[in-house]
This record gives sequence, C-alpha cells and structure tokens, in this order.
Amino acid sequence: MSDTSWTSAGHPAPAGFDLDPQTEALAASIKLPAGFRSIAEDPEFGSDIFTGMAKVEKRLLDAVASSDPVIDRASKHLAEAGGKRVRPLLVLISAMLGEGINDNVLQAATVVEMTHLATLYHDDVMDDAPLRRGTPTAQQVWGNSVAILTGDLILARASVLGAQLGTHAVALQAKTFERLCLGQLHEFVGPSEQDDPVAHYIDVMSDKTASLIAAAGEFGTYYGHAAPETTEILADYGEKVGIAFQLADDVIDVTGGSKKAGKVTGTDLREGVPTLPVLLLRQDAAAGDAEAQRVLSLVDADLTSDEALATAVDALAGNPATQRAWDVAKDWSRQAIEALAPLQEGTVKEALEAFADAVVTREG
Repeated sequence: MSDTSWTSAGHPAPAGFDLDPQTEALAASIKLPAGFRSIAEDPEFGSDIFTGMAKVEKRLLDAVASSDPVIDRASKHLAEAGGKRVRPLLVLISAMLGEGINDNVLQAATVVEMTHLATLYHDDVMDDAPLRRGTPTAQQVWGNSVAILTGDLILARASVLGAQLGTHAVALQAKTFERLCLGQLHEFVGPSEQDDPVAHYIDVMSDKTASLIAAAGEFGTYYGHAAPETTEILADYGEKVGIAFQLADDVIDVTGGSKKAGKVTGTDLREGVPTLPVLLLRQDAAAGDAEAQRVLSLVDADLTSDEALATAVDALAGNPATQRAWDVAKDWSRQAIEALAPLQEGTVKEALEAFADAVVTREG
C-alpha cells in the first residue's frame, strides 16, 4: 500500500501542538496509508489524528524498550523498521465516532500494534522469511529462539497494558489472539478432504489477518465511548476490510513489483503458500482447463531459481484466475463499505470508505 508522508507531502505538524521533542521527532516521520489523507487534512479531525499517532508511536517504542541492550535491539527491531500502522490508526479513527481520542484510546491503539508486532516475529520464524519491512527479519539476525521469545515478550507487555484498561480489553485481546493462533494453525494444517479449499482459506484469513483489524475498530469505539451498535458496525467493517486487505496482498505478490513489505514478487509462490490466485487456478485445472493446467505445472515446479520463479509469476499474473482473485478481494471491500451504511455521513465515514477502496486499488 502506498504511503502518504506528512513531511514529504508538505504537511508539517499543525501549529499549536504541545509535543515533547521525542514525540515531535516521531511525528515528523509519520506516514499515513492510502485513503486517510482527507481525514488527516480535515480541520476538525486532522490535529487529533496527527498528535494521536505520534503519541502512539512514542508509547510503542517505550513499551518495547529494555535495559538489556540485546533484548532492546531485538524488541525494537520491527517497531523501528516502520510499517503502515493501519491498526492503531483505525483505533483512533474509530474513537472519533464516539467522544474522540483519550488516553485509554491511545493505550488501546498501542496494545493493538504490539499484538500485531508480536505475531510478525512468530510468522517470520514459521515462514523462514529473510526480510520484513525491507530489513532482515529478527531470526536472520539473532536466530529463531531469540525471535520467538521476543515476540512472546512483546505480547506479554501488550497484555500488561491491556490489563490496565480493564477486563474488556483483556477479554478482547485474548479472544483476538486466540483467533490469530487458530488462523495460523489452520493455515499450517490445511483443509481436510471435506473442506472447500477456497472457503477454508477465507476462514484462515478471517482469523489470521482480519481479527486484529476488527479488534482495532472495537477497541476504538469502545474506549471512545461510541454507541454499542457503532462498535458492532466497526467490528464487522474491520473483519471484511481485513479479508480484502489480505486477498489484495495475494494478488500483489503476483502482479505488484517488489515494494510489498520488503518482499520480491512471487515470494508466496516460492514458499508454497496457497494464496487465492493459486487456489482458483487449481480449481480451473481440476475442471479440465488446459491453460490452467499448463500454468499450474509452472507454479508447482521447482522455483528455486529466479528464472523459474519469474516464468511462473508471469504465467499466473496473466491467467484469468488472478483477475478473479482481484474480483473476490474487491467484493470483500464492497461488503466492508456497505457495513458502514448505518453510520452518519461525514469525514470519518468517508475515510473508512476510502481506506476500504484503497486496499484493493493499490499496486504494492
């Protein structure tokens, strides 16, 4: 997803910000995901978004810091590598559907991003990924044991912050982390003979990716004191936009250049990840489509060499299965936007709609 930088886009911190030097420095580096520029520039909400994200960033870095220099470097490794910060941003925007951003909302946003970071450490170990956010992954630098334990440490600290918010936050984070684990397990085990592979995959994405985005909407509206029905709407929206987000990533891995999270095109293919374009291709091949069978033979070949990978990527990108995968992602985006229908019209709703559209119109 392309980023819009406040500084490079000519959007310095608005006048009148009361930020300490460290937070102000962090604010200068904030980049907002596509779809959120309008709310960032809005005279009513922009300052709150800008200051809120800067404060969350400072809280995040403070929360993962350690007096032990090795642990400090490992736990800050991904946080300092950047990232889109979509989840904490959704917490803050969701709070604006209620009474707005307060200290509990900022803490909830920090909990959500720390939970996300913890899962990335674990994911990279399971995938043996060489890069994350354009930098070597933690296990490449310190080994699997340190990477796993660092992820556990960040999750533990997120749980401490959540406990300070009360039982609702504890229950929501625990429920969400359970879903994250189940999604990862179901992906690892794969569908049974009775399962439809595509339906199984959507269920995996719902747990593995969408659950935390849904939790962001729930955290923001709850601690922003929005109406209970608004919390339900944002949780539903987050679930649907999260699935669209992941399905779009599947297609971008085939079509979208080398920008995606520091990964090169075809990374999922090389690692044998059964993404939606491949699953749809297999359906077509099983139904007797000769061209699908030809492309599948390239996808299932040894993709160790860059040449073989490039051939498979080009073939899959040009196959109708990839366009159908885009169509599925766009349908989930449409459903996410429709879920927002009961909300009052305004800048916040427009920003949420724009984000849902942006996840399926990006190129990397």
